[in-house]
Order: sequence, then C-alpha cells, then structure tokens
Amino acid sequence: MHEGAAEGIDFSELIGHHLADHRIWEFGPLGFTKQMLMMSIAGVAATAIVVLAGRRPGKLRAVLDFYVLFIREDIVAPALGHDADLYLPYFLTLFFFIFMMNVMGLIPAGMTPTGNLSVTAALSLTTFLLVQGSGIWRHGFLGHYKNLIPHGVPLWVAPLIFAIEFMGYFTKCIALCIRLFANMTAGHLVVLLFLGLILLFGQSNPWAGLSVGLVSVGLTVGLYALELIVALVQAYVFTVLTAIFVGGALHPEH
Repeated sequence: MHEGAAEGIDFSELIGHHLADHRIWEFGPLGFTKQMLMMSIAGVAATAIVVLAGRRPGKLRAVLDFYVLFIREDIVAPALGHDADLYLPYFLTLFFFIFMMNVMGLIPAGMTPTGNLSVTAALSLTTFLLVQGSGIWRHGFLGHYKNLIPHGVPLWVAPLIFAIEFMGYFTKCIALCIRLFANMTAGHLVVLLFLGLILLFGQSNPWAGLSVGLVSVGLTVGLYALELIVALVQAYVFTVLTAIFVGGALHPEH
C-alpha cells in the first residue's frame, strides 16, 4: 500500500511542470509560452523601475544611481577603457534584464527564463555578435581577425593559432550559456526536491510528512535567500565576462 502511494508521486512530472516551458496561448501554429510571459514581465518591470526612478529623486533613484555607478566603474570601465560610456547603456540593460529574469522564478507561480537553455543561448549569441561587431567596427574586418594571431608567430603556425583563437570565441560564449543555465536550474531543482520530500513522506505517514515538512520549509526559505544572491551574482558574472570579451576585441593589445 505504501509503495503504491509513493509510486503515485511522479517527481519528474512535478519538476517538468515547474522548469519545462509550455504554451499558455495558442495562435495557430505559433504560441506564447510561460517563459515568454516571464521575459516580458521582466522587461516591463525593469523599464518601469528605470522610468519611475528617473522621474523623481528618492530611495529608488539612489539605488539606481548606485547600480549605474557600480556597473560603470567596476565592470565596464576596467574592461573597455575610454569606450566605457559608449557601451554603458548596453551593459546596464544586460545586467538588469538578466537579474530580473533570474528572480522571476522566486515569485509564486513564476518561472525563471534563464533556466531555459534557449534563452541563455540567445543571450550568449548576442554576446558573440557584439564581440565580432565591435572588433570589426574598430579594426576593420581583416584587422579584427588578424589580431587573433600574435606578432612574431611563424607563418606555418599562424593558421593553427588562428583556428584555435577563433574557436575560442565560440567556446567562451558556450561557457556563458551553460554557466547561467546550470546555476539557475540547479537552485530550483534543490527547492523542488526539498518540497517533494514532504509529499514523499506524507504519503507513507502524515506525521512523518509533517515532521519532514517543518525541516523542508525551513531549508527552502534559506535556499530562497541564497537564490536571490545567486540571481545577482550570475547577472554580474555574465555582464563581467561579456565586458571582458568585448574589451579584448576592442583592445587586443591589452
């Protein structure tokens, strides 16, 4: 009896419901998914905060000013030098948008778009295109790719060095994609597993479920606080690495 009850819990379905994307509106062959909705809410929320903070002085304006100064002085300026102000709007948007998407999963009935590999892949593709576009804009098409070969390299080794360095552009962006996806997915999996223990033990014995529930809920609350920190750190890491990659394309001599 107990085995049958325990087997009635499909944890894969439970996890899939919270992490896997699914359509909520149908438009013929097209559709609007829950993660698309979460991305839209994150974008609107980020825009609303910036607009409200810009209209009047106050605590929100002070927090936003701190955020802008932090991104400029600690991330963009060290990597891009005198080009910092030119690229600052992009990196401000990147950091804030990723952070807002990361915290969407902490909202009840919400979902984290950055827990979807296609979303992080799109962000990484944007980084790749920005790196290539910045290098070509600054040095020209041939000059940008010529910078991949260090000065003084023997001619017969140059093609191999070029191939390795060019592949490095792809591997760096793939690492960005996987890192953000894995970190945002792992936290939600642990939260769901802790909450799933309540169902698992509760099926066999209600008192055991209650006892485990007290511990699981306490751990889940602590993980929620940790997830908020992870959401901020991962937005920071993605922005920092993007700035470093773009700075390397603009200033290959450094």
